[in-house]
Amino acid sequence: MLNFHNYELYKGIFSNPFTELDWMKTVSPTSGGEGGPGKGKLQSLKGIVAGGITGAIEICITYPTEYVKTQLQLDSKGGAKKYTGSIDCVKKTVKEHGFFGLYRGLAVLVYGAIPKVACRFGAFETFKGMVADERGQLSPHARVFCGLGAGISEAVFAVTPMETIKTKFINDRRSDKPRFKSFIHGVGVILREQGLSGIYQGVVPTVLKQGSNQAIRFYCMETLKDLYRGGDPTVHVPKPMVGLMGAIAGAASVVGNTPIDVVKTRLQGLDAKKYNGTIDCIVKMWKEEGFASFYKGTLPRLARVCMDVAITFMVYDSFMELFNKLWP
Repeated sequence: MLNFHNYELYKGIFSNPFTELDWMKTVSPTSGGEGGPGKGKLQSLKGIVAGGITGAIEICITYPTEYVKTQLQLDSKGGAKKYTGSIDCVKKTVKEHGFFGLYRGLAVLVYGAIPKVACRFGAFETFKGMVADERGQLSPHARVFCGLGAGISEAVFAVTPMETIKTKFINDRRSDKPRFKSFIHGVGVILREQGLSGIYQGVVPTVLKQGSNQAIRFYCMETLKDLYRGGDPTVHVPKPMVGLMGAIAGAASVVGNTPIDVVKTRLQGLDAKKYNGTIDCIVKMWKEEGFASFYKGTLPRLARVCMDVAITFMVYDSFMELFNKLWP
């Protein structure tokens, strides 16, 4: 990851542009120091900026897997199937559009990833600043609360609209006569024709999914870090260890969250009309298909999520270390 041992060099080049703002001279409890009236605001700002950068980097690394996954999901929705599997999808995409064909539609997800991860970590740092003790430590209940708040924030302000837009854009590109000329044009068309509801489809199940996702992940990450440090928040956690902790947190979120994700997918799918809401969907799946139906697609999702979460926390921690040294 990034090497910040020579941070004095960076510090001389990138001086703090906010030195005159009194509220930014305080130190957040999340950094383990003493704060004043503006306690926690600087850490929240750092979380937003570091989260936005992290989101852009993470999606650029993992987008091909997201592209293939979405293509296969759309390919199964009626009509003649174009792909026989993931490998076939990659081969045909590269053959028809070259290697960068796997990055078609990347701009849409970058536009979504930056605010999504910025919202997530900014909200987490904000909630953490509210409930952390004087040493910047969180109780187990507080870890769940902060993670839940972070997940709900990203679901409402970023994930729901961007996921809906992403799916509509990929569907548009698959049509014989694509209508969307650019991201701005496409969003404008969607809003004119469908209104705000056109980009807020499935908001309730998305809030449930993202809220539970981040509650599990942040709880695991904060707990594992605390165990590694032995309760001392000043102990440094090496980046490979952060990545391992992230992978474990990702795996835990898949195990705990997949049933919600499966129900959400059913309610947004072609057969959604057969269900009279979330509870009815759960009851019918249990009666007709059994417990195993709630864990369909777990293995492929497990590999992708573990990689995503590991990368996200490693990159985020690296930038937060840099920001804490440049703007203490």
